[in-house]
Amino acid sequence: MSDNQNLLAEQRRALILDEVRRRGGVRVNELTRKLNVSDMTVRRDLDALARLGVVEKVHGGAVPVAEASTYEPGFEAKSGLELSAKEDIAKAAAAMAAPGTAIGLAGGTTAYALAQQLLEVPDLTVVTNSVRVADVFYNAQRSAALGGVGPRPGAATVVLTGGVRTPSDTLVGPVADAAVRSLHFDVLFLGVHGISVEAGLSTPNLAEAETNRHFVRAARRVVVVADHTKWGTVGLSSFATLDQVNALVTDPGLPEEARAEISEYLPELVVAGEPSRTADI
Repeated sequence: MSDNQNLLAEQRRALILDEVRRRGGVRVNELTRKLNVSDMTVRRDLDALARLGVVEKVHGGAVPVAEASTYEPGFEAKSGLELSAKEDIAKAAAAMAAPGTAIGLAGGTTAYALAQQLLEVPDLTVVTNSVRVADVFYNAQRSAALGGVGPRPGAATVVLTGGVRTPSDTLVGPVADAAVRSLHFDVLFLGVHGISVEAGLSTPNLAEAETNRHFVRAARRVVVVADHTKWGTVGLSSFATLDQVNALVTDPGLPEEARAEISEYLPELVVAGEPSRTADI
């Protein structure tokens, strides 16, 4: 961690969370020295992380929360984490969406950030099972209508699957499965709860895992969008192996050893802000 008094609260909390997870716990006085901020600022940051359910406050510091493989945080809790990383990932991933193509966009906070970037890509057909993602496109169209300018030329056609709503505001279950199963995507952008060599892509929600399996089968190309904290995380149910993934778009926080391991399995690794790594195949 660098000594920087001007770090944004979100950036500072991401650094604290990384340190807690890496070391298994930290003390307040250690964080004040490393971040060059006051004791009160660190305690406020720990309070905020504790409210999100990602750390547990203990006397003099904090320890990571041991998440069960079935634990599924809500959209609001996840949306407060790794905001800068998700925005950078979204910008890099949006460059992989060609105008006029059909894309699948599964749920999650990174997919939500990506949807905002895709507003600028013309003539897309977007199929999503995320209420939040659909709202990004619908609200953009509504704002244009209220402004009296009418539909923007090239505005995306959006299809929202039906289904049962999960804590992360995605629609899953038989209705969603049937809708996705009948479609074909040029590219699928997929956020994940966890990614690892052993478990592949995983989620704590069994019904979401089944819907995601249909998304993956329907896509000619699968692009996973996930910040570095998802690497090594394993949810209850796996829904795809790494050899079913064409590319991973992540952030510079991913350790070098993880990058080397991923490059052995995936044809393409994109670290936002860095040159793309393409495997020799």
